[in-house]
Amino acid sequence: MHCRFDHAEAAIGRRAGEGIRMPDTRPLLLVIGHGSELFRGHLLESVGVDYRVHLFCRAEPTWERPHICGSTVFDDVFDVPALIREAVRIAAAGEVRGVVSWSDDLAVPAAYVAESLDLPGGKPEMVVACSDKYLTRSALAGAGVPQPLSIAVSRTDEALRAAERTGYPAVLKPRGLAGSIGIVRVDGPEELASWFPWSAGARAAGAPRYETPVLVEEYLDGPEISIDSVVHRGRVQPIYLARKVVGYAPFFAELGHFVDGADPLLADLRVMQVLQAAHSALGFTEGVTFTEMRLTRRGPKVIELNGRLGGDLLSLLGRYATGIDPGLVSAAAACGLPPVLAPDRKLTAGIRFFHPERDDTTIRAIRFDEERLPPEVVRAVTLAEPGETVSPPSRDIRYGRIAYAVAVSGSIDECGRVLDEAERLLHVETGA
Repeated sequence: MHCRFDHAEAAIGRRAGEGIRMPDTRPLLLVIGHGSELFRGHLLESVGVDYRVHLFCRAEPTWERPHICGSTVFDDVFDVPALIREAVRIAAAGEVRGVVSWSDDLAVPAAYVAESLDLPGGKPEMVVACSDKYLTRSALAGAGVPQPLSIAVSRTDEALRAAERTGYPAVLKPRGLAGSIGIVRVDGPEELASWFPWSAGARAAGAPRYETPVLVEEYLDGPEISIDSVVHRGRVQPIYLARKVVGYAPFFAELGHFVDGADPLLADLRVMQVLQAAHSALGFTEGVTFTEMRLTRRGPKVIELNGRLGGDLLSLLGRYATGIDPGLVSAAAACGLPPVLAPDRKLTAGIRFFHPERDDTTIRAIRFDEERLPPEVVRAVTLAEPGETVSPPSRDIRYGRIAYAVAVSGSIDECGRVLDEAERLLHVETGA
């Protein structure tokens, strides 16, 4: 670990057009796990205007520099005692107002840091209850919150017995992972036995390992939604709601999302009641969350609840659709401030991810025909590099995306048509 930050110097600003040095009175915020520029850069950019940001990060900052006042690079960013020591050192030089994380794998360490400084969000047990899916299911079951039947198992034979209770189709889900990693639907005992080692063996950096690593769950049918929320003193307020597009069955690959600033589900009493009940059951009282639900024939049921903002650029879609800045909302929540949600528009924003058609596809060249893209396309980004070999989500659910496009329009249907055109204008050359 090494640190590049002089707190005395960082606390000094320069008045525009003058040589007068003056104190920078913006609140100091520790950001632990800020994500990549392509997917989380907009959050850091907005927060860096209203806050002095000190990053706890894995590598020396590059693109982040214009938006921060300092950084500490850790050899092991999951070393919680090291994070706490550095946070205490920084706090001794100036008041730290909040600790925030936008990364699923660092949400729990960030909560321990907040606790060490006696700051809002410093309740590691509530974040752990979100990241450990078994604890989530247990808490929701105890409170009678609608959700699928879920049974934690460690071996194939246990999973087979559990599926006799859940029925088929069933879902195998790793207990401590996110992003649809290791999740698969199985339609019978043979498929379950075949897929169980794959699900049990799924790994991610920083994720804990459990003696019972897999949940066997009842499969829920119906549209899937997600809700990013802010919680203050136990009261949950939705920031925006997204409709999810999934594919590549039997996996649950997230192919895209639509956020409608006027979505009627935001006023749906049953959805909002389940949302509040889930947070209350987990004891989640301060911070931002990402909740996934299925809209079944029997009503909304909770799939997951995570103690951070949703990924996949949902926060950017929410900002385009509503005018609310989720980065600033998360920063204010980390400082214990009451949320101010003042949407100034009701548009629809959508994102679509593009994948190769076949396994082990080598990308020779990839580009969007930018001059012909519709004006509603606000972002068109290629992710794959020439010479890279990639596979679709059926083979590689984490790294199979080769590009994405974001569009903003007046409705989900119109947004979908614009993204269809963006897909048509994505040119990919393959081959050795």
